[in-house]
Amino acid sequence: MKAILEDLSMDAYVNSFRINQYSIPHFEYKWHYHPEFELTLIESGVGDRFIGDSFERFQKGDLVLIGPDLPHTWMSDKEKNNLSAAVVIQFSSHFIERFLALNEFNQLKQMLAICSQGLYFPKPSIEIIHKMANISQTKGISRISILLEIFDMLTELEYQVLASPFYQPIKNEENEWRINTVFEYMLRNSSTAMSLKDVADLIHLSESAFCKFFKRMTGKTYSDYLNEIRIGKACSLLTESDKTIAEIGFQTGFESITYFNRVFLKKKARTPSEFRKMSRNRVEVLA
Repeated sequence: MKAILEDLSMDAYVNSFRINQYSIPHFEYKWHYHPEFELTLIESGVGDRFIGDSFERFQKGDLVLIGPDLPHTWMSDKEKNNLSAAVVIQFSSHFIERFLALNEFNQLKQMLAICSQGLYFPKPSIEIIHKMANISQTKGISRISILLEIFDMLTELEYQVLASPFYQPIKNEENEWRINTVFEYMLRNSSTAMSLKDVADLIHLSESAFCKFFKRMTGKTYSDYLNEIRIGKACSLLTESDKTIAEIGFQTGFESITYFNRVFLKKKARTPSEFRKMSRNRVEVLA
């Protein structure tokens, strides 16, 4: 699953920045990157979000800002989606640097400097959602003005950094093949008992060499990243099913409920039952 360079440069001859609104049955896995910044709002759908080495669930209201050359994709749960919709705004460094030279844009400048790892805004305001949903209907100076208003509101929001500080987009083709082979295998088999040897054998490394390689490429240990995938899938089941917490823990690959609860608390800063209550309340608010 090599990250694909997406060429958006031709659109610059038409507009200063690009706006796409997607409304399709589901988002396909398309691991890609581009030199432009990207602000994405999910208007409908649920599934998995991949930003660098970050693996999280997404749902309606998901808002993410991605820096240049950061590999990313959204992938819908096909069996759970009748419609997946998103608004995607992409803009170049050349476009935004004209504004960042002004003192009034210092906060935005600081935010863009750290979005190279991807930023998730857990509580986007209704006003931001409305402006992003309708910006494509505007033209000329009004379109730029609305984008600047969106930027201004973003600087007032809380955010979470997505990719780890150690993550660097992989440029070496051999290493890129290796890590993507591992990621694909982990996603397909995360709910089963995967031995370290089985995964290392995929890319023809010894177990010790594999552990060093994985940590160098992702900034995380293999077991830690696997737990993140499992916790991400557990979050989906906690939100969308009535299965017990014990059932969910075993279904997502954890061998004991005690360990599941401990890992979940570490990753999400709340227990599975607290997460279930919080996520269902959020769905009701966004509905």
